[in-house]
Amino acid sequence: MGRVTERRKVLRIRDGAVSSRADTLVAEEPLEIRLNGKPLAITMRTPGDDFALAAGFLVSEGVLATGSDLQNIVYCAGAIADGSNTYNVVDVRTAPGVTIPDITLERNVYTTSSCGLCGKASLDAVRTTTRWPIADTPRLRVAPELLAVLPDRLRESQRVFDRTGGLHAAALFSEDGELLDVREDVGRHNAVDKLVGRALQSDGLPLSRAILLVSGRASFELAQKAVMAGIPMLAAVSAPSSLAVDLAAETGLTLVGFLRGASMNVYAGEDRIALRTAASRG
Repeated sequence: MGRVTERRKVLRIRDGAVSSRADTLVAEEPLEIRLNGKPLAITMRTPGDDFALAAGFLVSEGVLATGSDLQNIVYCAGAIADGSNTYNVVDVRTAPGVTIPDITLERNVYTTSSCGLCGKASLDAVRTTTRWPIADTPRLRVAPELLAVLPDRLRESQRVFDRTGGLHAAALFSEDGELLDVREDVGRHNAVDKLVGRALQSDGLPLSRAILLVSGRASFELAQKAVMAGIPMLAAVSAPSSLAVDLAAETGLTLVGFLRGASMNVYAGEDRIALRTAASRG
């Protein structure tokens, strides 16, 4: 839609020299997600891949699991008083017969670009609602040497970040390190939803042979989205939260943090890491 970036005037100070110039910034706008005509959630996001974002969000909420669950997604015309379309409201229509979980009904949720939807009732809620339990899927094995090169491959694909320096990214890699898809957004959780939504739209769920890599930290929210999409491995370049580690341990998710070059910490699911030698202990 051409709204991924915007230009703003900035006062630039460099070594005492002052100048005025236009700077390129990442766009941030609200997106209201409606489910079968009823308001469900509002998230702050970078415009683009809005339908995929909405679909991925509903995968993480347990509403959608396959492409056949989705009837259509449309922008809502007349979203504001003058009747014009802001392209900031989408309505997701589920296919006839799709059961809507109670957790999504009569709930107006506000999610932010920084933390996403927070406050799940319990770890059990995720473990028991996922359609594809990770522990039941065939084990993939990934060498640390392969994981080590993935952040650079992700960074090379961040086209908007190169212009703004203000976007998070999430990417899906194959177990052989092939980049399958990458999305950018002001919120890491939105970038993951866009990946998952695109997979759902192409009947690619579950992502049981994929590695999810995110810029920044690994929150409970991101671990939840990985589990709900059947992704067996989540890696982050920064730290995980304690609740993310707990969820990974509960569900069998492999969780890697501080992935920086050849250094990394494996917080859960270490059996998917193919070590050449026995890990030192102590």
